[in-house]
Amino acid sequence: MTRIRTKVSPGRIAAWTVLVIALFVTVFPFYWMVRTALTPAADLYTDSTGLVPDHPTMINFLRVLGLTSQEEAQAAGGSGAHVDFLRYLLNSVVYSGLIAALQTLFCAMAGYAFARLRFPGRDAVFGVLIAALMVPPIFTVLPNFVLVKNLGWLNTFTGMVAPSVLMTPFAVFFLRQFFLSIPRDVEEAAVLDGVGAWGIFWRVVMPMSRGPLITIGLTTTVWAWKDYLWPLLTGREEQTRVLTVALGIFQQQSPNTQPDWTGLMAGSALSVLPVLVLLIVLGRRLVESLNFTGMK
Repeated sequence: MTRIRTKVSPGRIAAWTVLVIALFVTVFPFYWMVRTALTPAADLYTDSTGLVPDHPTMINFLRVLGLTSQEEAQAAGGSGAHVDFLRYLLNSVVYSGLIAALQTLFCAMAGYAFARLRFPGRDAVFGVLIAALMVPPIFTVLPNFVLVKNLGWLNTFTGMVAPSVLMTPFAVFFLRQFFLSIPRDVEEAAVLDGVGAWGIFWRVVMPMSRGPLITIGLTTTVWAWKDYLWPLLTGREEQTRVLTVALGIFQQQSPNTQPDWTGLMAGSALSVLPVLVLLIVLGRRLVESLNFTGMK
């Protein structure tokens, strides 16, 4: 069998070099976060040059999780503060899960309406929606906060997720473009079988759009998981506090002399794990949908 050798061109070498550099810049901060979390607080400044800590320990993870006594935590260099990790993890799952599920559903409905349904002013409404991409999200924080406060929804999951559950311009645009790529013959065959518009959407279009839907759900989950400002404003109480807010409060409980960097990095590493697992499990779907395949 004759083997075909691929010619290595300077352009290919340059492209791979850029990719390796971009990968290093992206991954190294996460590695250093874990490395700091495994470093004893006493060695943080004396052992700051090696890629691997000289005396790795899990004490920082244990004290953040509240699995050590206050005396043990203070002896390890902490302030004795801990994060109710499981409770705040559940709050983060509820917060990001509600936003991801509802926003993906409503964006799919809107995207399908703009792609297939005909109604007066459709293109104008879609143009206004796309123009909203140019509005910085920070501009809507104050009006949304005033509305949630007037409705009495502060420190409730209802108030926390309300501004984000309907739709986002990018998600609507992304799904609309995929729905336009679905052959009309498939939908026309369903019409001949007596299926209405709602049935076509649920029984035909949605199953064919699993890849893009998973992509929107995944990106929305990651955005909601790392969101800090809005949960800080509307969910400061224990029953609605998410991990990002809890880590900020944990940092404020550190001694005034210097932040508890090892404990903070341990808490940050633990908060990243659920999203990292999600990305690993659904990463292939993400790549497929970016190519607008949507199906295997």
